[in-house]
Amino acid sequence: MPNMMIEVKNLTKKFGDFTAVNDVSFSVGKGEIFAFLGPNGAGKSTTIKMLTTLLHPTSGTLSIDGHNPVNDADAARTSFGIVFQDPSVDEDLTAWENMEFHGVLYGVPKALRRTRIDELLKFVDLYDRKGSYVKEFSGGMKRRLEIARGLLHHPKIIFLDEPTLGLDPQTRNHLWSYLQDLNNKEGITVFFTTHYMEEADRIAQRIAIIDHGKIIAMGSGEELKKQTGKESLEDAFLELTGHEIREEEVGSVDQMRQMRRVWGGGSRR
Repeated sequence: MPNMMIEVKNLTKKFGDFTAVNDVSFSVGKGEIFAFLGPNGAGKSTTIKMLTTLLHPTSGTLSIDGHNPVNDADAARTSFGIVFQDPSVDEDLTAWENMEFHGVLYGVPKALRRTRIDELLKFVDLYDRKGSYVKEFSGGMKRRLEIARGLLHHPKIIFLDEPTLGLDPQTRNHLWSYLQDLNNKEGITVFFTTHYMEEADRIAQRIAIIDHGKIIAMGSGEELKKQTGKESLEDAFLELTGHEIREEEVGSVDQMRQMRRVWGGGSRR
């Protein structure tokens, strides 16, 4: 399908007798801002792991910018940046060193790398702290550094797992303004998860809701509200998924450990 950056067809992931993702299909267009929402344990994290080469599907097919994440993982990884929910930056390095290491890992030419590092650290208001060790940073500062790092290599797709969690409202708005501007100017595709329903409603062009391993609804925020007869996306979400509290899946720290194992074993670009 032309102009599709992400294509998912009949995707299934089983862990023993448990089916975490059950015959899921969706696509995300080039330059689209797409929200992927679901309760804890709904299959959201497992789907993202398969998209970002951390897990192999049991069945079904995936395509990231025309690359198969299973058979051509290195090529797929060059197409995207990812920001996990929990910090994955190296706390024993400075902000600059974290950015520099990431740029080298992705093969960003030195001159461009230095320009991009300066530009992005200024954007996230960390330029004055570029020489400081990350272990001295607050949680919000680490989050901002994560986002800057994820954008360093000019990815075609950025995966953002709860990108604004723990950020103050001003920083949240600043982040989304920048990403929308980046989306408009460079056509970057944004795939994000969030528990801030008003954020998804305001930012996303389309929203997919997954529950019990299946996509149960998809459309714009307005379409989902109309479908459920609710005035807010939060109420529409609760109508579609129920009110019960779910157990969380494997957390983002475990995701990052998996990524380091996968990417650290000789499969770097």
